[in-house]
Amino acid sequence: MSDVAARAGVSHQTVSRVLNTPELVRPETQERVRAAIKELGYRRNLSARALATSRTRMIGVINPSIRRLGPSHTTMAIQEAARQAGYATISASAEDTAANPHETLDFFLSLAVEGVVVVAPTTDIAEATLGLAGSLPIVIIAAGLAVEQPFHLVAVDHERGAHDATRHLIDLGHRDIVHVAGPENWFDARARVAGWRAALQEAGLPVPEVVPGGWDASQGYEAMQEVLRRPTLPTAVFAANDLLALGVMRALHEAGVRIPEDVAVVGYDDVAGSDYYHPPLTTVRQPFDEVGRQAIEVLLAVIDGEDPAEILSRPELVVRESSGGPR
Repeated sequence: MSDVAARAGVSHQTVSRVLNTPELVRPETQERVRAAIKELGYRRNLSARALATSRTRMIGVINPSIRRLGPSHTTMAIQEAARQAGYATISASAEDTAANPHETLDFFLSLAVEGVVVVAPTTDIAEATLGLAGSLPIVIIAAGLAVEQPFHLVAVDHERGAHDATRHLIDLGHRDIVHVAGPENWFDARARVAGWRAALQEAGLPVPEVVPGGWDASQGYEAMQEVLRRPTLPTAVFAANDLLALGVMRALHEAGVRIPEDVAVVGYDDVAGSDYYHPPLTTVRQPFDEVGRQAIEVLLAVIDGEDPAEILSRPELVVRESSGGPR
């Protein structure tokens, strides 16, 4: 840094401000310092910085070994938000944490992480996180989880997303709307059931039994086969994710049931390609980037001694042809 200062003709402190608080430095001075940095190939020594500031700028991330859209996209969003905030992330498996939470805690403490973000889509992962309580600042991403100190919650408001999807169908005149649900031990699935049920109850409509599903297209197909065996068909199906909706639509097509003329279909997630389903799928888009950014912002606030409130991000209804709504 001294070499950079000498080359740019500024003080050591000015170089530090350019790197850490550039808004305090005049643009022409910034340009001169950055030119010197590039010319000399200067890189900050993070180990030395950690010793000088007692801040490692490292965050632990516990994520499930589940190749599902929600957890994987959320994890990527956290990593990108941390990078933009000047932090590195170190990951641990949620399954390993569930088996031995103290080992995971020791791993993070040995690396001096400043805090931990837990992607907890299921109840067992959330319960495993209890083993980390009190040792590090912790933010949990889990929809509908009741948390107490020392945990802080950030999540997508899946109950609101499901409510919006069901309300959309109700506004189109549907009165018999079934829900093909996700796995019972997933917080997201539970929240979507609650949102669907609340919308029906608010409209004074009957609430049919939930149709057990899962997350895969094959499970949506099987669930719809069961519904097709009923004496009368519902006029609309709200599926807990887009893959389930794909299976539902395949079963309806095979049975000669028209979408949306006979049965409207709505999914959840807005997966890549859902606009190419036949017909294009009405669905609910999750704000993954926003959740990742909020998780890091909340964690850094906690690290700095603040007590931020719970944050719920509202997903967005994306109306396409499968529901028969306006396009």
